[in-house]
Amino acid sequence: MKNIVYLIIVCFLCVSCGDFLKEYSKDLTYASSCKDLDEVMIGNGYMKSDATSSLSSSLISQSTLYYPWLFVMDDDVEEFATGVYKVTSEGPLTLMRPFYGWQKKPFQTIKGVLYDDPCWKKLYEHIGYLNVILSEIKEFSHEPEEDRNRITGEAEFLRGAYYYLLVNMYAKPYVKATASSDMGVPLNITEKIEDKYFSRESVETIYKQIVKDLKNAVDHLAGIQQATIYRVNETAARILLSRVYLYMGEWELAEVESEKAIQAGCPLWDLNGVDMTDNGSESTGNLKQQYMISATSPEVLFTQGMNVMNLLMYDGTNVGRFKASDELLQLYSKYSGEGITDLRMTGYFSVSRKKSDCYFSRKTSVLAKDIKAFDAFVIRSAEAYLNKAEAQAMQGKSEAIQTLKTLLENRFENGEIPTSIDGLQGENLVRFIREERRRELCFECHRWFDLRRYAVCEKYPEKKEVHHALYAPATVSNGMGVYEGEYVLKPYGEDAAWLMPIPDYEITYNKGEMKQNDEREERGIQ
Repeated sequence: MKNIVYLIIVCFLCVSCGDFLKEYSKDLTYASSCKDLDEVMIGNGYMKSDATSSLSSSLISQSTLYYPWLFVMDDDVEEFATGVYKVTSEGPLTLMRPFYGWQKKPFQTIKGVLYDDPCWKKLYEHIGYLNVILSEIKEFSHEPEEDRNRITGEAEFLRGAYYYLLVNMYAKPYVKATASSDMGVPLNITEKIEDKYFSRESVETIYKQIVKDLKNAVDHLAGIQQATIYRVNETAARILLSRVYLYMGEWELAEVESEKAIQAGCPLWDLNGVDMTDNGSESTGNLKQQYMISATSPEVLFTQGMNVMNLLMYDGTNVGRFKASDELLQLYSKYSGEGITDLRMTGYFSVSRKKSDCYFSRKTSVLAKDIKAFDAFVIRSAEAYLNKAEAQAMQGKSEAIQTLKTLLENRFENGEIPTSIDGLQGENLVRFIREERRRELCFECHRWFDLRRYAVCEKYPEKKEVHHALYAPATVSNGMGVYEGEYVLKPYGEDAAWLMPIPDYEITYNKGEMKQNDEREERGIQ
């Protein structure tokens, strides 16, 4: 029986076979059961969770945090500077400014010190482990079928999820007409250590693999009950698959998968009657102290990683940080003129202690170590309804309105839904759904990807220029930051910063086989 598991598979794209075996031969171990593979899955297949309550350059460069920059590049955030902090200090604002300002070389400290992109390396490391698990599980035919199916399904889901993240961070969004020629990311789905240089597969090839993995995951996870939200189940796999189909413009398939997810069980949390006052920790288990992304929320189907927004927006320090953008916040009061109250304004946000008209996306009395559901990667029931509604609207189906109402009656006070939704059709309906998606899924790793895919959508394309304000430290300790200007990101297709650069270490090692994305511009303050 072949049962060697390579427990360390670091940088499998940029380490030769000989070097790999020389460096890691001492880390070989042996698996003799599904239980052994399950432990590898928990330790190295799933994202590692971190209870840190601070942000530092060492955490970023060591990849303790998963892609925190993804949360500060879109139009849902703005800087929020208070106090006489030092611009060179390691606060959220200064550490994330290269990403917030879409700089030419984003992976550098505020002092200009460059560091390797850890996200690419970390995700491919996970994929390496998952490749081994998927290979080794075939050797344990004597083990219970349910155990083998569960482990296989989880590994397939995770591999598909990580390639979904990679291709949407480092490559162009999916366009059916050009996907076969657009450069994606390297693809490795074998457990073998290959002594070769890697190149970038097409976007089409990567998406085909993602769909294949997620479809297989759905099949293998069918009927399996997971005891925790930290292990993926069939419903969560279907929701991610429906999301991928949306990105591909496969509207019929997206509708089918989201409907199957809803039928399998996608409960919605009715915010009516739930006091979500910002007065305590999620760890108490009290509904009065909850946030939508919480371990006790009936909507959270799967979560992994860590809590990025708590670190970026935590209100307990007198330094520079981020807040929810005014543009986003205004969406929640859009229907107040009709006497309709959007309960997500209090369910999703808390008021700044420094300035009453500024809001943060996390209950600020909750420390990262107390939060048990993670915004770096979370799948909620609500997305299934949004995915289904979008897919239906793109097919010209009026049923999209009722699908959307099912969600909205749980979000507006007394279930009073804006009357303006009735009669919407075509582009107007699609834009309403996109706006609702922004309100519902803010700060859950959707907005940046959504902005990219809307820009290339064949039907009802929507491009947007993004503006980010910049603030200098205040002149007094309890004062507000001084506005200096803004960074501007031109619409997709006019600006190279909509793609993250391929790490330099990959370009160097692969000796011309790995092509870089278009060079970003030197971006100054306007």
